[in-house]
Amino acid sequence: MNILVINAGSSSLKYQLYDMTDESVLAKGLVERIGMDSSILTHKPTGKQDVTEVSEILEHTTAIRKVLGMLTNEEHGVIDSIDSIQAVGHRVVHGGESFKESALVDSDAKAEIRRLFDLAPLHNPASMMGIKAAETNMPGVPQVVVFDTAFHQTMPEKSYLYAIPRVLYNKYKVRRYGAHGTSHAYVSQAAAEFLNRPLEDLKIITCHIGNGASLTAVKGGKSIDTSMGMTPLEGLMMGTRSGDLDPAIVPFVMNKEELTVNEVNSMLNKHSGLLAISGISSDMREITEGMEKGDPNSTLAFEMYEYRVRKYIGSYAAAMNGVDVIVFTAGVGENSIVLRQRVLEQLTYLGVELDEELNSIRSGEPRRISAANSKVEVLVIPTNEELVIARDTHRIVQASNR
Repeated sequence: MNILVINAGSSSLKYQLYDMTDESVLAKGLVERIGMDSSILTHKPTGKQDVTEVSEILEHTTAIRKVLGMLTNEEHGVIDSIDSIQAVGHRVVHGGESFKESALVDSDAKAEIRRLFDLAPLHNPASMMGIKAAETNMPGVPQVVVFDTAFHQTMPEKSYLYAIPRVLYNKYKVRRYGAHGTSHAYVSQAAAEFLNRPLEDLKIITCHIGNGASLTAVKGGKSIDTSMGMTPLEGLMMGTRSGDLDPAIVPFVMNKEELTVNEVNSMLNKHSGLLAISGISSDMREITEGMEKGDPNSTLAFEMYEYRVRKYIGSYAAAMNGVDVIVFTAGVGENSIVLRQRVLEQLTYLGVELDEELNSIRSGEPRRISAANSKVEVLVIPTNEELVIARDTHRIVQASNR
């Protein structure tokens, strides 16, 4: 079965085509600047030369048509016809309480995703555009939706409820949902396989640290707590997001600066985090370079970022009454040697012992960076959310055909 995995944003569309006989990637790519006359399609077929095409792509239906054209192109394509694609899997950020696992796309699923627009106004509408565009271009091909929030639906009430009037949960489902669930699920399973230990026996803290970042406490293979909240704004300090803050700051700043709700929402999501503190960038690579050059603002941004990651690790060790494994993943987690070192050298009270030589090795493979005598295993595992989506799509479509 060939499966096309789609991650649709409001003005972008990422894709990967999988051959599920061996889970190999036949091609992958990205459409950027959807809605403009200078949209960019970057197509990377396995074993062939990459190609970039600039054209007018005004909406997602055209974007997917362009992608399918590239996949079947005589020179740059990897399949003979669109009929070679047996299913489509979509990343959807928010599944609310309705979706505890991935689901086949039908009228009920689409209606529920629309109902959840308020909980993920930047993401779910874009996912729906991707679903409709795939339906238009590939009528009759089964589609599956895979949710960032589903993995966290195992959290107990004490973890996901906020200490606010219960009526707000009863009426509007105001609660913690988390995000990056496909990544946390993938790397926790991969960690157990790497260590050759049953996932059910492990207490794991997974650190998905990228421009958006979250930590999850995984006990016995299940998420029991996670740092992102009802939206991806809560939790760690991130590239442009504030993370945790006193809620009273919002009305205080709104009154002092005469800001609207939309303006303060934009401030907290797009103009805070590393960008706000450093004053130069939201990119950890540039922050680290600035710190190494002695820039005090870059140094402060890095120290605040690292401190909050470390603090969450400590809190989740307390929540699980211990930790067996700490996993770093995503762009910063996989690549920032200095961040991992700074975090881990302050966790010796948990029995963590870092092997600096192993930590300094760059590799795209799962690897151990803790010392032989460390009581806690520390791993770096590249995440693969697209593969999770492909696997779930494969499983659900096969089950529906029985």
